[in-house]
Amino acid sequence: MKSQISYDLPLPCPEPIEAKMLPPEAQKKMQCWIRSRHLICSGNFFVFETVDYGAVERFSECVAVFGGTVISVDPIDKIWMGDHRQVVLYQAKASLHTPCHNLKQYWVKYGSFRTRFDRRS
Repeated sequence: MKSQISYDLPLPCPEPIEAKMLPPEAQKKMQCWIRSRHLICSGNFFVFETVDYGAVERFSECVAVFGGTVISVDPIDKIWMGDHRQVVLYQAKASLHTPCHNLKQYWVKYGSFRTRFDRRS
């Protein structure tokens, strides 16, 4: 039986993320993620961890609003939610080198060095 998947065709390039929100809304979302320890700053990069892939897409939109780029989105772990359900933990890394925002200073004041899903003691 012949496979229906053709490996000869090139994969379509992903569409660039279009910013659908205004910068004040994007800044509020990112500040909320900093306070809830979903978003941390690591060197020149912002690292976002969540179990909701929709939140990863919203994070990508927020980064695009500030002129940054999402470098990678990786499933890094499976974590237990209750006794019978495991969910995938996603980690997104973004580069945000624009001087027009003060998210790094906000992270210094209200953020943490570890995300809420970090298992180090």
